Order: sequence, then C-alpha cells, then structure tokens
Amino acid sequence: MSRVTPPTPHEHTLEYRGVSFSYPGADTPALTSISFAVHAGERLGILGPNGGGKSTLLKLTLGLLDLQAGEVRVCGRSPREARREGLVGYVPQKVDAELAFPLSVRQVVVMPLVVNLAPWKRVPSETRRRADEALSMVGAAELADRPIGALSGGQLQRVMIARAIAPRPKLLLLDEPTVGIDVAGQRRFAELLQSLRERLGVTIVVVSHDIRTIAAGCDRVACLARTLHFHDAPSGLSPQVLGEVFRHDIAEVFGDVHVDAHAAATCHVDAGDHAHHHCCDHHGAPPSAGVTLNVSAKPASAAASVNKESPRENA
Repeated sequence: MSRVTPPTPHEHTLEYRGVSFSYPGADTPALTSISFAVHAGERLGILGPNGGGKSTLLKLTLGLLDLQAGEVRVCGRSPREARREGLVGYVPQKVDAELAFPLSVRQVVVMPLVVNLAPWKRVPSETRRRADEALSMVGAAELADRPIGALSGGQLQRVMIARAIAPRPKLLLLDEPTVGIDVAGQRRFAELLQSLRERLGVTIVVVSHDIRTIAAGCDRVACLARTLHFHDAPSGLSPQVLGEVFRHDIAEVFGDVHVDAHAAATCHVDAGDHAHHHCCDHHGAPPSAGVTLNVSAKPASAAASVNKESPRENA
C-alpha cells in the first residue's frame, strides 16, 4: 500500500470553532461553544472528569458523530475526509474485538494498511515492513509473532499505538492511554510520545482524567467539563481551575456543588475550620503546591463563583 500523500501544510492540525453537541433526551448539553486549536507537531492533553464531554469531543473529531453546531477541521478537512485519507490515527481506551481472534501482533498492526486490499490477496512485503517499523518505533518489535491475546496491558498499549501510527497519520488521538499504568509506566509513555513526535512529526492529542498523564506528556492542556475552562501550558493550571473542572465528579454524589480550591500553603484557615468556611479568596497559587478543597453543598448558582485567573483560549 502506498504512503498517504501529505496534506497541504496548516498552522493548525486540528481546529474547533464554536462546537456544541447535545444527546437526544439529555437535560444538559454534552459540549457548549468549544473553540480552540492544536498546532502542528504539538502534544495536547484534554483533561476533564468522567461525563465532562471528552469522549463526545473525540467522536466528533473522528467523524463518528454528526456536528450540530460549529465546525471541526482536521488538516483543513472535515473529520470524515481526514479519516478516509489516513490522516488520523486512533488508540481507543478498550480493545476487545481483536483479542477475540487468533491474530498475531503483526497482523493487528497491518490492519489499517490493508483496508483496500482484496481478502484473497497476499499482504505485500512492503506493508509487512511498515508494520514491523511501527512496532520497532514503540519498542515492541520482539512481539510481532505473538498472539495478540497473550500480551500484558502495557504491551497491548504499545501495539495499539503501533497500529495507529503504521499509516503515518498527521494526527494521533489517544483515549485514556495510561489507565492502570503505574507512575514509572506513565513516564515511559511520555517519553514514547516525545519520540514519536520527533521521528514522525505527528500532532498528538491525549484525552484523560489523570492529571499526571497530561502534565508529564503534553505541551499544552485543555480543561474540559462541557465547556472549555482552560487552554494553555500545564504549568499555568491553578487549583481554582481544577476545582471547577472536577466539581462535576463530586456533583454526582452531592448534587451541583461549588468547590473552593487553593494552595494549602497560602491558606489562613485552619484545616479543622474548613467545614464551616465556605469561600476563601486565594489567587495565583502554583499547581504544584499542596491544595485544600473546600466543598459547599449549596447549589452552585447560590455560591460565589470559582476564581479563574488562568488564561482561556480566545476564539
């Protein structure tokens, strides 16, 4: 199979312009007015809670859902056009179908390279070489002849990344790629992303609810909880922004809540008094500092809004 013809260069590999989406029968929209861009060659982490719209944004980016409002462009094309041209590689959170078949690792990696090959034809040697090259890039060359169902979680993750990069995409999307992986494994994952970017020039988007994954392996972060709360370098994240983003997880237990998050080192309220102290005014705390979360069960509409001093993306 011949290589994908490189697209016309764009400053932005991926662009969202006023994207909103609601599922039928849902009380609240899954996404509201999302606008930001991912520069060519960048590693972007999309951080947010479960139910915050990350999966919906991925499906829209892959062309698996029809846009209701706004626009998504991948290398200047619609999501479906970009996928047809082989410009997008995707690593899903869960892989079940391939594990149910008696396939070797090489056969799995070859799959996206032979989608147009008649089933009775032999896989060309050049296609096999490209699959082996992709496995080598992720440090899994020795696994090529193993059954796909016999791999460990970490090995399977590398093989799925190899499959995604085998067609040489311009955009690589990864959905919760480090679930169940320890800190050392997350560090190796970050090094792998850096290596792929340097060797392939690929733009990488990592979707996760784990801030360690995002901070270790990404140049910029988009904090998503139905709306875009933050879009900048990981070092610019503040406790206030994280508190606002992840209050949706807490809301599943307590109902809609207001979260006051600030660096513990800057707090003048004793830890024991936080249960009675609703909203402190702390600004500019570094994300690496100890953080105090003060949760109020009052409706968010009745509570003081969380201070968001971190920059947002200007549409």
